[in-house]
Amino acid sequence: MQSPASLSVEHRSIDQIPEDERHGRPSSLFSVWFAANMQVTTVVTGALGVILGLSLPWALLAIVVGNLIGAVFMALHSAQGPKLGIPQMIQSRAQFGFFGAIIPLILIVVMYVGFFATSAVLGGSALAAWWGIGTTPATVLVSAVCAGLAIFGYQLIHQVERVISWLSGAGFLFLTVRLFTQHSIGSSWHAGHPHAGTFLLVAAIGATWQITYAPYVADYSRYLPADTSTRATFWWTYAGSAVSSIWMMAFGCVAVSVAATPFGNGSVSFVVGLGPSGTHWLFSLIIVLGIIAVNVLNLYGMFMCVTTTLTALFPMKVRGGVRIAFVLGSAAVGTVIALAGSANFLSNFENFILFLAYFLIPWTAINLADFYLVRKEHYDIAAIFDADGRYGRFNPRAAAAYGIAVLAEIPFMNTTFYTGPLVGHLGGADISWLIGLVLAAVLYTVTMRPVVRRELAEAASSPLPDSGVAGQK
Repeated sequence: MQSPASLSVEHRSIDQIPEDERHGRPSSLFSVWFAANMQVTTVVTGALGVILGLSLPWALLAIVVGNLIGAVFMALHSAQGPKLGIPQMIQSRAQFGFFGAIIPLILIVVMYVGFFATSAVLGGSALAAWWGIGTTPATVLVSAVCAGLAIFGYQLIHQVERVISWLSGAGFLFLTVRLFTQHSIGSSWHAGHPHAGTFLLVAAIGATWQITYAPYVADYSRYLPADTSTRATFWWTYAGSAVSSIWMMAFGCVAVSVAATPFGNGSVSFVVGLGPSGTHWLFSLIIVLGIIAVNVLNLYGMFMCVTTTLTALFPMKVRGGVRIAFVLGSAAVGTVIALAGSANFLSNFENFILFLAYFLIPWTAINLADFYLVRKEHYDIAAIFDADGRYGRFNPRAAAAYGIAVLAEIPFMNTTFYTGPLVGHLGGADISWLIGLVLAAVLYTVTMRPVVRRELAEAASSPLPDSGVAGQK
């Protein structure tokens, strides 16, 4: 099918995309996720590797390891999009139940708001320095552009991400060369110290960065034809996200090692300052575009989650003015938090990323275990939209697996606001994300397999004439 015009407002929201509206190729996913990571928030995240005390070589290795592992999970979520044709988070109803899915949805909305706010801080700083205006109006303006793109939706977002991926790639390639030619990293190479606990902490940050895309990664593959290769969807997503994240985080590690001033809010001025005199406006523009690239994804995902939650509680049609109101409301909340929390940015950001991991990773484990191990891609789409459908209103087994996994993480947490009792025995390592990942997947798979076998047996004995089942071979 021919793709719709990019300047037409998307009329779909959380509903399933019919086959006659499917279009595109999986290769388009590379530019979406490449552009999303080619930006200064990723640079700041990578800088944490050195700031937390690792030597530059060990920080770089931790970043590579963490991103390569984390990208596996986010790309597995991406492969769900073409098979089901629905946004990522509404599919959680198949695991947690129609109303039970509201619990992870609320946590995911908090995540979107946080990432939107942290990126808006940096985008506002870049635009303010470029135009010579205050940070507040600059931040509001960047958020307004993201809101406009999110209102138009899927098609325009894909096209904008494609353009930004080329501009950001070219711009940061030049800045990377400048970083290594204008600064000596010899002394930085041996600064810091190798420490197993800190290494695992930095690797966890890299893995969590990737996994935080999991709740919305399928939103950008759901329009692809249902017969799209799972392998192609996975690898184009994986490559786009892993390559750009590792590049930008490594850039941040090196940059913070040679920067003469504290990193954080000052990261924007450092990156822009790498450009030759007279070109700072150009690199300010590239930074702003990079922030727009990732924040429109955050905002669009926030819109999907808010829509999924509210339509479960208050059945409504999300069209026209309702869609605009949801997007603008989400953008307003994120912008207000950005303006309020910009002061102690870097410390807040580190805590925020680690905090997310504790709640997000058990969800991603349950979702992937259900899709690949338990139901094996077989879903009744109509039941996902029905409170009285086969998935029920609340699934206590999924809730128990999720809750137990989160509680099991607590002794292994290592943050500035809480340190678990077992962290000291592990040399300061934070392995809570591994505990949550494995335990949630195992508990859910063991407890739900018998239930799903009964569901499938009952469905086979009395099939519906048009059940909307996706994933049948």
